[in-house]
Amino acid sequence: MTAARSRDAIPFDLPERSPADKRRARRIYKLLLEQYPDVTCALSYRSPHELLVATILSAQATDVSVNKATPSLFKAFPTPADYIAPGMTPERIQPYIQTIGLFRNKAKAVYHAMKDVVERYDGEVPHTMEELVTLRGVARKTANVVLGNAFGINVGVVVDTHIARLAKRFSFVAEDATTQMIERHLMTLFPRDSWCMLSHVLIHHGRAVCRARGALCADDPICRKHCKNAAALLANAPR
Repeated sequence: MTAARSRDAIPFDLPERSPADKRRARRIYKLLLEQYPDVTCALSYRSPHELLVATILSAQATDVSVNKATPSLFKAFPTPADYIAPGMTPERIQPYIQTIGLFRNKAKAVYHAMKDVVERYDGEVPHTMEELVTLRGVARKTANVVLGNAFGINVGVVVDTHIARLAKRFSFVAEDATTQMIERHLMTLFPRDSWCMLSHVLIHHGRAVCRARGALCADDPICRKHCKNAAALLANAPR
């Protein structure tokens, strides 16, 4: 198998969905694109390795908190090699990210991930899911963020708490669907070239409107027509 083919391969079967399900999902996606035409990755970065580091740091933390910490971090460590320069340790990374939750463990993850990028991949962030998930602190979600945004490679769909919530509220998946199954159903429902942007519009809509608490679904035209939460809010509204 060629490198390009390996990069593009999906190593698991996707669930079957009806043509009607796909048409409905794609109509909702079109509406979200119209509502958020300029949405992009919420993490600030200038290179693939900066995005990799920022995404590792974003686990169980807000993108806002990560974006506040990374300018000084990236200035101090402009290349992957700088993270493992002579005398460098995870403890020397900690002061730059101590405002982010779990910063001690994340400093170790960043240090070892950059060590592997330098020593195993000649200083270049790998371009495949299989290679990325071997790095410390990188699971499928992080790898999807890096592949989609840094390299334009769609091998899956990011599933964070916002996307999981919206996938259920929009009835893309069953209420008891696991993260793994949510990703696979979204991969079936939406065209492959839309997977990265799909994550952006769903995350943005989840933060702006279809929130876990204080949701504004009843006031939003997309949610009013397609979201189960909007229907519940409207049903319980005072008359």
